[in-house]
Amino acid sequence: MTDHLTIVTHPLVQHKLSLMRAKDTPTPAFRQLLREISLLLAYEITRELPMTTRPIDTPLCPMDAPVLAGRKLALVSILRAGNGLLDGMLDLLPEARVGFVGLYRDPETLRPVQYYCKLPEDLGERVTIVVDPMLATGNSSAAAIDLLKAAGARDIRFMCLLAAPEGVARMHEAHADVLIVTAALDDHLNDHGYIVPGLGDAGDRMYGTK
Repeated sequence: MTDHLTIVTHPLVQHKLSLMRAKDTPTPAFRQLLREISLLLAYEITRELPMTTRPIDTPLCPMDAPVLAGRKLALVSILRAGNGLLDGMLDLLPEARVGFVGLYRDPETLRPVQYYCKLPEDLGERVTIVVDPMLATGNSSAAAIDLLKAAGARDIRFMCLLAAPEGVARMHEAHADVLIVTAALDDHLNDHGYIVPGLGDAGDRMYGTK
């Protein structure tokens, strides 16, 4: 763990991640595991949310009870694979506002190409959590956060399933203020920009496409 990178080593996270890595794990099981692991990662990335209190009545007495402060969170999915993490996050944070950034990676240059962007209002007043299963080159993630900052977001966090050292370095270079929470920091990227040992293409495995 560093100031900008947190690796969640909880046994349940690591066990579920190992099941997802296995190439013979079928699509329905992969999708369910991703949803489950997103809840566990969400616990870590929401650890430092701002809090306040409000008066309530318990069955026994009044009290000042701790509650989340400020506007509701914004969750932003980097399409398409980010939606697998988004579903689990919404189980935990059903009132969150949701945005989408559509980016695909040019197979020749490995640079991101934007095709869609729809974001919640008042991002400057919300904690914003960006979700994408893979932090590989980091180019798409950095580009998405560029868009969020241009829209006014200030408190931004990034949650992924797997990260490569190259992606972490790229994100730190572009957005050193953004906390990254991941289940594992893998070894390296191959010549095609895939994380090794990784788990393949998260979107393809989630949706059964090639």
